[in-house]
Amino acid sequence: MSLLVVLLPSALVLAVAYRVYGSLLARLFRLDASVPTPAVTLRDDIDYAPIPPSLLLGQHFSAIAAAGPIVGPILAGVAFGWLPALLWILIGSVFIGGVHDFAALVASVRHKSRSIAEVVREHMSRRSYVLFLAFVWIALVYIVVAFTDITASSFIGRQVLENGETVSGGGIATSSLLYLMLPIIMGLCMRHGRMPLWLATVIFLPLVGVAIWVGQFIPFDLGQWLGTTDANAQKIWGVVLLAYCLVAAMVPMWLLLQPRGHLGGCFLYVALGGAVIGLIASDRLVAGDFSIRYPAFTNWQTSKAGNLIPMLFITIACGACSGFHSLIASGTTSKQLRRETDAKAIGYGTMLLEAMVAVVSLACVMVLADDSKLTSQPPNFIYALGMGRFLEILGVPATIGVSFALMAFTTFVYDTLDVCTRLGRYIIQELTGMTGQAGAWLGTAMTAG
Repeated sequence: MSLLVVLLPSALVLAVAYRVYGSLLARLFRLDASVPTPAVTLRDDIDYAPIPPSLLLGQHFSAIAAAGPIVGPILAGVAFGWLPALLWILIGSVFIGGVHDFAALVASVRHKSRSIAEVVREHMSRRSYVLFLAFVWIALVYIVVAFTDITASSFIGRQVLENGETVSGGGIATSSLLYLMLPIIMGLCMRHGRMPLWLATVIFLPLVGVAIWVGQFIPFDLGQWLGTTDANAQKIWGVVLLAYCLVAAMVPMWLLLQPRGHLGGCFLYVALGGAVIGLIASDRLVAGDFSIRYPAFTNWQTSKAGNLIPMLFITIACGACSGFHSLIASGTTSKQLRRETDAKAIGYGTMLLEAMVAVVSLACVMVLADDSKLTSQPPNFIYALGMGRFLEILGVPATIGVSFALMAFTTFVYDTLDVCTRLGRYIIQELTGMTGQAGAWLGTAMTAG
């Protein structure tokens, strides 16, 4: 069976859901474009800064997506088969996850863009509120640590492709460092050079592709450079990434978070669109090279993953329903929402986009044979190799395609890392009551340190 039999109906379901169910939710929430949002009334251009919906959409999308819609569907698909994972992604995103994200964003905006913890404070005791904040902060620290480790692992070693070519982890590191420089330059150009968003996108988005291409030619192999092992190099990269989080959470939004979020979002649109177009355009589909070979269902229970219920719903959170999204929606996104009516696309639409990312990630499992050795590989490499095969159809060399996919994975994580650190700063400031620079640095250091 062709992959298109799954991909195209999935895309149609999500598109119809946005058009019909999303509009119904917007009416229920009584969105009003004439009501000024906190991003406008409390504007300080550091945390509160209204921006166009096209810019906020990409930033929010890349922040909520992270590694979840890639890792989760691949792990669940390998363990239980692709059909249970697909059904949960579609049903969960449309009726649970999307509603949750949309409601959290609107609730925050109507409470002066306060965090979801502050919103629920009105309905719980002081002790419960403090415990809830502490739980959320610990969860954010866990996310920062886990995603830092995942990203650092992409910067070491090398991946051998089926055609014998290799993708260097040092090359991914070089591309990532170059990528992080671009939004800073873009932010300065837009802020002080008054460069319009469309022109900045036209100039800087292709430069992301150049960074990916250049990376494999000038790999920054930290282990070789320092004369140490890959394991030690990974630990050092982890420290470097945490230092990045420390800085990124403190600089004004216009300098890094907003332009990087926009570039990251556009980059992920290209990754998603490239994979789908590659499959549609491929004449190999007729020959069966991209037919579904992995079982639709394997077992109700596995030795590694446990029982399908409840592990399926725990494994696939981002991509179907994730409480983490409410932290993003009420933490940074609500402080940048220009109009209430933009909340439909940003709150509900991005959840459905993330679901499509999850479906494409699941497709990387579908094309594998049941006994393939790749099923034992880490999820980020299964995703990269699958995306590389899809993009190869469009004439993209395998090494560039895999590098592109690994960079897409890393881009997701970058956005989440600094947003989580910034949210952790907000929570520590709420707990301590220290609202000045001292509280900001303390909160950031406690979260990223």
